[in-house]
Amino acid sequence: MHNIDIDFIEMTLDIMKYSINRVTDNSPELGSPKKASELKELVGETITPEGISGEKAFKIWTDILSKANVPINHPRNLSFVPSAPSRASILFDLVTSSSNIHGSYWMLGAGGIFAENQAMEWIVSLTGLPEGAFGVFTPGGSGANLSAIVTAREFWRSKNPENKNKKGLIITSGGAHSSVIMMAKITDTDVYLINKEEKLNAKDVRDEILKMSLEDRNRLFAVIATAGTTNAGIIDDLDGIANLCQEMGLWFHVDAAYGGGALASPKVRHLFNGIEKADSITIDPHKWLFTTYDCGAVLYKNPDFAKEALSQHGSYLDIFQDEGAKGFNPSDYQVQLTRKLRGLSLWFSLAMHGTETYRKAVEIGLDLAQKAKELIDENPNLEMVREPGLSCVLFRRKGWKPEDYYNWTYRNHKENIALVTPTKWQKDNELETVARFCFINPDTTEEDLKIILKTMN
Repeated sequence: MHNIDIDFIEMTLDIMKYSINRVTDNSPELGSPKKASELKELVGETITPEGISGEKAFKIWTDILSKANVPINHPRNLSFVPSAPSRASILFDLVTSSSNIHGSYWMLGAGGIFAENQAMEWIVSLTGLPEGAFGVFTPGGSGANLSAIVTAREFWRSKNPENKNKKGLIITSGGAHSSVIMMAKITDTDVYLINKEEKLNAKDVRDEILKMSLEDRNRLFAVIATAGTTNAGIIDDLDGIANLCQEMGLWFHVDAAYGGGALASPKVRHLFNGIEKADSITIDPHKWLFTTYDCGAVLYKNPDFAKEALSQHGSYLDIFQDEGAKGFNPSDYQVQLTRKLRGLSLWFSLAMHGTETYRKAVEIGLDLAQKAKELIDENPNLEMVREPGLSCVLFRRKGWKPEDYYNWTYRNHKENIALVTPTKWQKDNELETVARFCFINPDTTEEDLKIILKTMN
């Protein structure tokens, strides 16, 4: 399998050509999924005892399988929270993969971990966390939220031996990302949900805590606020909730997976006031910091609490305690043991472009949201649902029913115009289907916006 021959070299060149073309293509086809049965009919059986050859496998990829994907960085893909990795990030992801470095321990990956940590220092500086705060790159926001919840729970248990036998409880809002609920489920933690999708403030949290039974109050160990909700870009009352948590002795976690990138912009930095008081923070560089999938990050005010909760031990790991191997071990601060250097492509992109370029790129998304509002306000058939939240815009087409939004989405996608999916928003205690833009890609233009909105006439 490891013998290198002429055919392998030619295949390598083909793959590099394909990668270069993909990286430099500003307007790829939007692509569309196919049923597994359709793909099986087109592709046949690819895993065989003898192998089908690299040439044939690669042709299957380029001619069939690659076209059954939707490029997330298309400038008119404004659905979900898109991703638009810089070309530098994509290229260095190739370097990261080909290097195949074990990124869990300093002994094995000191150079790569050092580079990651330089990128992490910049992220921490954006939050304003106090000296000593630090973080680690994770497989995404779900892994970051899981690491934070486990750390918070173990810290709570360490404060009182009686808590070891209790099932913990956290508070969050209806606007929280689905991963918060799922990670709580994984840790067997109960969730007290404040059914509110608009901004969560300290009074909401205090009122709900006062409604709790004494038993539940004694089980409560953390409040999770959101800095940029996935649906609407809403930032909770971080400062007020932080002060309340400090008063009540609760861990304060901020999920800024989507919104955290906007910390790089002075235009909106004030909206995040209070994030510097958090005990832990989630930020996803693969969202608004132009990094390849999958790259999340979890930050801690006191990393020692995470190390106490999450570091793994085994006789075969003792070598990593040797003096020559001592350094920052990312495996000590998040739930994953073996890991690739997920932050390396961010480091290279930051080093190449500089943080000022990142600020400008983030602000393109913010400006596009405001431009979208202007265009919607000028269109008699359209109206805003609420003011833009960071780079999220919710709006409605007057007179449309839910099926009209879905048909519009499918039609635009099929015609390779755009991928803009609807969402739901609570109106008069009912869920209304509306349209939603989320701007991440700095290659998206005002002209792209006009093309998409024209399809709603």
